[in-house]
Amino acid sequence: MRTKSKILIVDDEAQLAKLFKFYLEKNTDYEIFTANSGKAAIEMVTQHKPDLVLLDIMMPDMNGLECLKRIKSIAPALPVTMVTALWEEETGQRALQAGAYDYITKPVDLNYLKMALQVKVFQ
Repeated sequence: MRTKSKILIVDDEAQLAKLFKFYLEKNTDYEIFTANSGKAAIEMVTQHKPDLVLLDIMMPDMNGLECLKRIKSIAPALPVTMVTALWEEETGQRALQAGAYDYITKPVDLNYLKMALQVKVFQ
């Protein structure tokens, strides 16, 4: 029996994380987890061992770049896609250099998100 691929969504905007979760659970066969802070994300990575992380860059307790570095120290091969409302090229380069797989800008087109997950990660 094939197990479902697991996705961790990390965003301090709880409503946005819930929207992503609802949409992906309704339109895909992934098991979805959410976290609303960098600290919670690191705990979830350790506990649930997701196949992909969608990680907001701008969070109050621990920014996404720091969280990315910590996630990569735990699970170096784990694909992390950064999600951000304010995309700056320098931040994007730093995220990719730190090991981000990709990035998506907000507002997120949910159909694009679904396609990106299917095509880029779970081929």
